[in-house]
Amino acid sequence: MKILDRYILKSFLVPFFATFLIVLFVLVMQALWQTFENIAGKGISLAFIFKFLYYTALMIIPQALPIGVLLSSIMALGNLGENYEFAAAKSAGISLQRLVRPLAILAIFMSGINFFFLNNVYPYAVFKQLNLKQNIKKKQPAMALIPGSFNTEIPNYQIKFEEKYGEEENLLKKVLIYDLKSRKGNQKVITAERGKIVSEEGSKYMTFILYDGNYYEEHIRSGSSLIKRKRMPSSNATFKEYEMNIDISSLSQEDLEDERYKGRHNMLSIQQINDTLPDLKNNYDEYVGLRTKSLNSILKVKKLYAYHDSLKTKNISSNLLANFNLNNKINILNNAISVTGRAENNIKSNTNNFKFKRKNLNLYDTEFYNRIAFSLSCLLLFFVGAPLGSIIRKGGFGLPMILAISIYVTYFFSNTFGKNLAEESTVTSMLGGWIAILIMLPIAILLTRRATRDKGLFNIDVFTQPIIHFFKKFTSKNTHKL
Repeated sequence: MKILDRYILKSFLVPFFATFLIVLFVLVMQALWQTFENIAGKGISLAFIFKFLYYTALMIIPQALPIGVLLSSIMALGNLGENYEFAAAKSAGISLQRLVRPLAILAIFMSGINFFFLNNVYPYAVFKQLNLKQNIKKKQPAMALIPGSFNTEIPNYQIKFEEKYGEEENLLKKVLIYDLKSRKGNQKVITAERGKIVSEEGSKYMTFILYDGNYYEEHIRSGSSLIKRKRMPSSNATFKEYEMNIDISSLSQEDLEDERYKGRHNMLSIQQINDTLPDLKNNYDEYVGLRTKSLNSILKVKKLYAYHDSLKTKNISSNLLANFNLNNKINILNNAISVTGRAENNIKSNTNNFKFKRKNLNLYDTEFYNRIAFSLSCLLLFFVGAPLGSIIRKGGFGLPMILAISIYVTYFFSNTFGKNLAEESTVTSMLGGWIAILIMLPIAILLTRRATRDKGLFNIDVFTQPIIHFFKKFTSKNTHKL
């Protein structure tokens, strides 16, 4: 390796390792702060907390690498320009392309490392961290309860509520509890306008104190006929305050190493996602086909087409209702309204399932393209940062840091925006995964062209020269007239 190449690499690698570690530390601390309330005060040992941070760091490395490459490339090239080393190199006949060649090779190598992390390390870290996080939540089930949906984390109970509030987030609104552990076959439901969760650390019980509600239970044996069910008694009551204790001892005994959650889109490698996509697409197509057949059977589409073809051969008015008397018209319209209503209800009842299945398919499809596109971010952002640093000719952490943060925020948010659009089927999965690359690539090309031609970041003369030229022509005409 030549002395020049070693010098260029050293000027890049020193700020790279510093910025990479700083960015990694900041992002890991941010992730820890977001999940701190789910970890603190639950009797979790430091070993498991460090393990959680370790998996979080592995997940964040693919994000920290591009930031480090971008910032260090701006700083390295900015330092060379600020210290007039560019001018010395150009006077010796060394072009900008020759100067950045070792850095470009290093950026390609960094993209390879990023791809390895995204394809192998990142899925493993997501798998381990998610299972660890869920197991930690079970140490204090009250924190795991989520508003707006049925919570099944507590064995033998399904709990739903609209809102969780209060300083300790233990106050509930509109509570609905299904007790599944009651006598076999019984239906036990408790509703309340308000509620409060009381649980002490280390206790094997969690207490629900409910206010202004109703209690209902049917005493039914499984397998009973409908007539016997009607004869069997039931009990119900209205209460101002009702207290119930739920045994959560089985949760506290669960192993933190238990791994139940697997197979999600962000837990798979690219090859595994590629193998999973055909099955998901086939299942989605089958579901759409079944729903289409169901809708066709309700609307009787085949019969309508057959009637339409038979009418062509008969001398019948094109206004079909005109061929019937008033009573028949009313019956026909009532039947049409009824059929249309059933079709509308069918569509409404299946809308959420359509959205869920389509979004689930989009998650896997978008993840496939995004992994490939994001692995190229190191190379792309290098070709943004290197020419930008040579243009601004400023080193240090001041201006380069501001520019690096602005560029990466633009890149990251456009990438996230594209993924969200693809997941909602607004754009294709390929476009959603590559949209950030498509936005940043023209910027990289423009900056590289301007840097190789030794031009500034913005050529103000492009805008001012036509105006100056116009006024010069105007004043020269007035001089000739005089």
